[in-house]
Formats: sequence, C-alpha cells, structure tokens
Amino acid sequence: MAKFHVVYDRSNCIGAAACAAISPKHWVISDEDGKANLIGGIERDDGFYECEIDAADYKEVLESAQACPVVVIKIYNQNDEEVN
Repeated sequence: MAKFHVVYDRSNCIGAAACAAISPKHWVISDEDGKANLIGGIERDDGFYECEIDAADYKEVLESAQACPVVVIKIYNQNDEEVN
C-alpha cells in the first residue's frame, strides 16, 4: 500500500482550525497557542513537523491541506514529489 508523508510548517500556522475540522484524526488545536498540532508528527531539524500516512488517509489529509488558508501543510509521495 502506498505511503505518503505530511510536512507541516507549524510556525506559520494562524490557527484557522480548518485542518482539525476536516481531519480530527490527524490534527488537534493546541490549548496553549491555538495552533494546530499534527498528531504523530515529529519535529525535524528545520522546525517543520512530519509524519507518514497510509493511502487510506490520503484523501482526508489532502482536503485538510487544501483547506488551510496559509498553505502550511504539504503532502509528498514516496518519490518526494508534492501531491497537493
């Protein structure tokens, strides 16, 4: 089954919460600063957060990325090609 990875630029999140409304399995809004947290996301050295998703979750996560008004959620396929 195909895998995808989600890359999230949390520092530029404005807390619109569209991602969490569409995909609560993958996003939760922080009570501390009102920004989204990527559930299962691991912080990279560059400050972005990343996690792997299955093809079964792709459509929902894609919709959450497309709903983000500041476009801080990117999805990549196994060849590291952006797919959103």
